[in-house]
Amino acid sequence: MQRRYNLAHLILAGVVVLGLILLMVCVDAQARIAFMSDRDWNWEIYVMDNDGGNQRNLTNNPVDDRNPSWSPDGKHIVFTSSGMDIKVESRQIYVMDADGKNVRRLSNNDFSELHPTWSPDGKRVAFSSGGAMDITIGNRQIYVIDADGKNMQNLSNNGFNDENPSWSPDGKQIVFDTLRGGNMEIFVMDADGGNQRNLTNNAGSDENPSWSPDGKRIAFVSLRGRNRRDIYVMAADGNNQRKVTKNPFRDWYPSWSPDGKRIAFVSNREDDGNREIFVINADGGNLQNLTNHLEDDEDPAWLNPVLSVAPAGKKLTIWGRLKQ
Repeated sequence: MQRRYNLAHLILAGVVVLGLILLMVCVDAQARIAFMSDRDWNWEIYVMDNDGGNQRNLTNNPVDDRNPSWSPDGKHIVFTSSGMDIKVESRQIYVMDADGKNVRRLSNNDFSELHPTWSPDGKRVAFSSGGAMDITIGNRQIYVIDADGKNMQNLSNNGFNDENPSWSPDGKQIVFDTLRGGNMEIFVMDADGGNQRNLTNNAGSDENPSWSPDGKRIAFVSLRGRNRRDIYVMAADGNNQRKVTKNPFRDWYPSWSPDGKRIAFVSNREDDGNREIFVINADGGNLQNLTNHLEDDEDPAWLNPVLSVAPAGKKLTIWGRLKQ
């Protein structure tokens, strides 16, 4: 009887493992990259498969649509748009369904918003905002707003430009770049704006941070040495900084794949000099060009599904349900 009992449990365990593998394969197969492109002569939001295939336009407006970011469940994309509403002259935050439908405005301010990014629990959006309609003027800070457009708060609240926020997978911290050290540096703070501290402290400019799905690493862009800009990776505490790309051209805006093994980024390394989206292994190998268009493609945002990066405190939820 004991033997049959153990055999039954072994079979059940095998079914569970197979189910988890199939779920992971399904998640990877559905992984997509949102990006912005000016191939229609103004910036629009596009999406493509994780191998660069099936590129399609989600927005089609006479104004610029930029800075896409997926919701954790993959059902929505937040982005910025300049003047979609004729009454709004500044760049505002909008949300649309993953197929480009049901567009609605999230922010409603007299100054411009940039680089929105969803919190891991999908309840809030962090972004950079300035105090003027012209995004090149004013002191930009890191703000957070509820996903329904309420409760906007200034988190960074200092006298220098703070931009490009990225949430930690547990939702407890936000990493961002700032000019407060005299040149661009990577800082991190608690999700309520407290405990702000410098991670890079480098003589060159460090910017565009992106937190890895496992929470252990941060990819960023740095201007060091003779190269113009390269992708770097460091530990989440700022240690062990290492270069991933080595190219005389510019590489910027890194975004992690859901499994944390690859990094998508923008580069102008092609012969025509325009900006394309590339992907590279996190160790620097296996470089691939995902877009190859006569116009610029920028700002890739990889969909990291909730199965890969669970909200804080829920990393074992699916496994626990299967065990039950």
